[in-house]
Amino acid sequence: MQNNSSAIRWVFAGGLLFSLVFFNEKLAINLVLFDLFILAALFLQYAEARQNAAVRWFALGHLTSLAMLVLHNTVLSGVACVVTLVLAMAYTLYLHRSPWFAGASGIGNFVMSPYLFFNRLFAKKMKERKKRKWTRIIRFAILPVMLLVFFFIIYSFGNNELNKFASNFFYHITHAMEWIINNFTWGRLWLLLLGLMVSSALLIKAGTGYFSRKDMAHEDDLKRKRISWAVRSHHPLYNLIQTFMGRLANGMMALKNENTTGLISLGLLNALLLLVNLLDVNYIWLNYDPSREIVMYKMVHEGTWVLIFSIVMAMIVVLFFFKGNLNFYKKNKLLKYGAYLWIIQNSFLVASVFMRDYYYIQRHGLAYKRLGVLFFLLMVVIGLISVIVKVNNRKTIYYLLRVNASAALVVLVLASTIHWDELIAGYNLARKDKLDLDVPFLLSLSDKTIPLLEKNIDFLQALENKAPAKMERDFYSAGSCGSCYVEQLKYKEKQFLKNQSAYSWLSWNYADSYVKRYLAYLPTSH
Repeated sequence: MQNNSSAIRWVFAGGLLFSLVFFNEKLAINLVLFDLFILAALFLQYAEARQNAAVRWFALGHLTSLAMLVLHNTVLSGVACVVTLVLAMAYTLYLHRSPWFAGASGIGNFVMSPYLFFNRLFAKKMKERKKRKWTRIIRFAILPVMLLVFFFIIYSFGNNELNKFASNFFYHITHAMEWIINNFTWGRLWLLLLGLMVSSALLIKAGTGYFSRKDMAHEDDLKRKRISWAVRSHHPLYNLIQTFMGRLANGMMALKNENTTGLISLGLLNALLLLVNLLDVNYIWLNYDPSREIVMYKMVHEGTWVLIFSIVMAMIVVLFFFKGNLNFYKKNKLLKYGAYLWIIQNSFLVASVFMRDYYYIQRHGLAYKRLGVLFFLLMVVIGLISVIVKVNNRKTIYYLLRVNASAALVVLVLASTIHWDELIAGYNLARKDKLDLDVPFLLSLSDKTIPLLEKNIDFLQALENKAPAKMERDFYSAGSCGSCYVEQLKYKEKQFLKNQSAYSWLSWNYADSYVKRYLAYLPTSH
């Protein structure tokens, strides 16, 4: 457990380190230095947290994403670093089980960081103790210091070596002060203040622990509860059910009536989804026609997200019927089977959506949204599986949200291990003769793709020569025409080298280093 004085010392050290390593730099080695300091400070102040399995897992996830930031230096790895660090901090400072509540605690700490900092800095007990301590030191030191200065001056006049030492000492002090004054900028000051706030949010525990208490009040397993009619009648879900069922939602037969309504609803929905899946089997799985380009474009760009939304709504439908005491109704087996069939059919719908995306990738190559669909489908599959577990084992909505949030974090960390821009460029350029290649999109990808583009520069030149006409140069195309692909690539390389020249070793990362080494061997890059 931390105390005021040690917490403030850690915060000041963190703020100073933050301002030193991040000023005019990009996230790279500097983030490693800062994060290792923060993790060390957390585990030294809260030694008991080292025994928490969740803290260890989040720390491992954070270190993995941190390594990927140095290796790939992508936006995704940076996002993974920030998210996992905040959650590792929240699980260290507070007692949590769910990433949702832990994330809320982390955000709350950042919002309250100015208060946390100044509250610890000017805490009454610490202030009084410091005041007494420094008063005693000053009183004891006044006379000895005066005597030291007096005799130092006398001895320096009578000793040439001591005089030289004094001159050199004051010269270095003056030189250091001049360096501080010359290098002082308002940017550094603001960065120092930001570093203090960030360090406060990551290292100081708020006294409330509101979200921690809320988190620990929830349970994974459902429990049957007898709810009085007076309480039940004020519940929003009951009012919604009563709107459709009327008097059937009341009395001793309420659960049986809800079960019957659920059976009818899931029966009709399963029949409708069966029709949709049969149509997909015919048009997507068995008789796919790649020549129907316009239809496929509409299916992917308009239909995919609608279908994903329908799958999410399908999960909500199951959760709506399997709420509360209906989970304990002895004659709900048919309702469970209907829910399982509904989930299985939605899983097949997920596969059909995947096939749409796959066909479109085959035709047009990889892109951010097409990869995003794949990741979203993965999370939907995990969500469908968790709904089956929830229905079968009588789990709570809290359990469902907790498990899916944990799965999303695992996917996020694993996704950060791949340089997606490089994968997109490599996949598309390897199939350049088969794909309808979007060259401007490839040129807009991160700098890590420069070597891949250089290796295909002859192909870019050939496409440029085939262009019907050169577009006029304008400001928005960075001084080059829209179809001058080679010229745009060279401009991209010059901008990369220019930006790199402004960074120090603190911004080093493998991706940039690899591109710099590659360009060093190209005559046109100089």
